[in-house]
Amino acid sequence: MKHHSPSPLIGIMTARKKNGVISGNGPLFIALQKKLISLNGISFVFIPEETEQDFINGYTFSPESNSWKKDRFPYPDLVYNRIPFRKIEKNERCQQFFSLLKEKNIPFFNPSFIDKYELFSLLKNHEYLQHFLPQTILIQDKRGLSTFLKKLKRLYLKPTQSSKGKGIVRIKLTGNEQVQLEGVNKQEHYHSFSHFWEQWGTELLEKSYLAQEEIQSAEHDGHRFDFRILAHANHDEYIVTGVGIRQSQEQGITTHIPAGGKLLPYQLLQSSKHDQFIQSIVIPIGKALSKHLGYFGEFSIDAGVSEMGQYYIYEVNSKPMSFDESEIEERKIEQLCYLFQQLTNNLK
Repeated sequence: MKHHSPSPLIGIMTARKKNGVISGNGPLFIALQKKLISLNGISFVFIPEETEQDFINGYTFSPESNSWKKDRFPYPDLVYNRIPFRKIEKNERCQQFFSLLKEKNIPFFNPSFIDKYELFSLLKNHEYLQHFLPQTILIQDKRGLSTFLKKLKRLYLKPTQSSKGKGIVRIKLTGNEQVQLEGVNKQEHYHSFSHFWEQWGTELLEKSYLAQEEIQSAEHDGHRFDFRILAHANHDEYIVTGVGIRQSQEQGITTHIPAGGKLLPYQLLQSSKHDQFIQSIVIPIGKALSKHLGYFGEFSIDAGVSEMGQYYIYEVNSKPMSFDESEIEERKIEQLCYLFQQLTNNLK
């Protein structure tokens, strides 16, 4: 085992895909390594299955040779959790490793993916943040969803354990009690709520879905838009690292880029009201997450504003996707490395 003198030593935790290839955001891992080296630190990438009691088999990126090298490492000063699959994060090996980190007093973030309904329940009990939540229920039976749909007429149905807009559909109750369903790539009609439930009830219950009121979003050039907010911990507070705008295009279900959403610069729609809202939610969300779910060093928020000017928090993500805005990605690398130094007591 090599004894690395650079400090801090950061372990980036990821997972294998089914085909055996190590998964994760390669460009992010490489950018972190380059930045850490400039700060006299070093990082390595590893998976839970290759950890031992006293050392970890991992991979470190060498900028000189522009390649990854396998090596054996001592336990790091900090672990940055970038496991991309919920199932792996929940498995026994992974949970045992988290317990071992606690035993060794090694800090780590982020602790886990966020369950959408757990998040809603957490924010609903927050004196300030509760004012920005769409009406939401956990789908537990046919009657509960039917009552909620009759009351609001238009709902989003979202799996509580998904990200990137996967599995989201929108349903609408028409004047003649028919149900229209719209997904990213599908449109279906049901002649009654009972007919809809026959087709969808099992999936909604088995996969754990929530139902959320559809907000009539403010539009720009005829298309709805959302805010994507990236935040990082900084000492005992949280700061806004960057804000982007995502706009729906062909379909109006989701503004996610992989589902056909469009990127707009925040400056295009920036206002003092938008700024004020964004700044006001970042610290309380970060503190609420860390208090109840474990330490969060970073997260992203999907938020929006309605036609009437009311602001809403839609989702919070513990493993933020890459931002397509290069300047936000650069600030993210800087903030993460700065945070690594803070948490490992190596702040110069």
